[in-house]
Amino acid sequence: MAKVYATGRRKSSIAKVWLESGNGDLTINGQSLDAWLGGHESIKKRVMQPLVVAKQETSVNLVVKTLGGGYSAQADAARHGISRALVAYDEQFRTILKPYGLLT
Repeated sequence: MAKVYATGRRKSSIAKVWLESGNGDLTINGQSLDAWLGGHESIKKRVMQPLVVAKQETSVNLVVKTLGGGYSAQADAARHGISRALVAYDEQFRTILKPYGLLT
């Protein structure tokens, strides 16, 4: 499958997300999730939520670039972008993600 692109937004933050099938690699602004967010476990969980809900943590690779705002809003923008990328990747994910409020 080719790469899928989606954009997520939250407040003044924007996240550009590229998704492709793979082995679960997640890179945000050139860093791993742990390096990018350090000890903020709850924010890391928010970023991973769409992947966990759709059970895709180990089957897709993601590259995310975030701009503007603080790291919390950037994390929520990334979450939104990841959700939209999953739906673009496979339309069936919409019915899984929508009830969790991940596509608004």
